[in-house]
Amino acid sequence: MVTAITQGVKISVDTIYQDEHSNPANEHYMFAYRIEIENLSDYGIQLMRRQWIIFDSNGTLREVDGEGVVGVQPVIEPGQSYAYVSGCNLKTDMGSMRGHYVMNRLFDNTSFNVDIPEFQLIVPYKLN
Repeated sequence: MVTAITQGVKISVDTIYQDEHSNPANEHYMFAYRIEIENLSDYGIQLMRRQWIIFDSNGTLREVDGEGVVGVQPVIEPGQSYAYVSGCNLKTDMGSMRGHYVMNRLFDNTSFNVDIPEFQLIVPYKLN
């Protein structure tokens, strides 16, 4: 698991290879990741957007940008957390992801970025 804290918002990421949804013969490797967002600040926040940079070990780079996460723009009050699970497919058996969320501080309607720490996507047999 990797974690990072930006402006009082803690991001924790855990990953798992999805063998049953992968097809290595066709260069399709599926990974799931679980992200927990903890609001350690004194103010309510809302997740507005996310941007991902996805690296494949063959040198391919993809950027994904969009509103919210898994179809929602959650409000996270001080001391609360929000967790979700999503997925990413790669053409190779290893890669990585990193990015940021655009958050809105509710009391003054100020936007700020929260870093999503880089995390590895690696098929388990590569770790032996």
